Amino acid sequence: MKLKKNQILSLLENVTLDAGYMLVDLVLKGNENNPIIEVFVDGIEPVTAEDCEKLSRKYEAVLEKEILDGKKYRLDVSSPGTDRPLKFLKQYYKHTGRNFRVTYVAGEEKKTFEGKLLEVNDDELTFSQKGNEIKIKFENIIKAKVLISF
Repeated sequence: MKLKKNQILSLLENVTLDAGYMLVDLVLKGNENNPIIEVFVDGIEPVTAEDCEKLSRKYEAVLEKEILDGKKYRLDVSSPGTDRPLKFLKQYYKHTGRNFRVTYVAGEEKKTFEGKLLEVNDDELTFSQKGNEIKIKFENIIKAKVLISF
């Protein structure tokens, strides 16, 4: 049985939203006989190991009933970490004050810069870069990653 990402995504997305989280990404690995399902979830507050464990149990119940029917598989549930770009506007609030690498569209141009997120106001994000403020509508962001600072 070949697992279909879209089918799994639609099932797990409802479970995730009902639990108050956002499903950021779903990755299928392994092979048909030993599939690995990686689910990345985020929330307005940081996601804990306990949160992932609770979601994992809910996911398993849905997957077993709807898709897997006793088949062998591995399910990994975690927060996306800083190596994954942010996908939802809600994710930015908890990263206010942190440094980002942002790629966005300005008119016909694609621009990239590194700067600190100062504030999120409705659908507009304000960054500081070398003393200048840059305001970007969320819809114009192509990719934004939190930078690790030591």
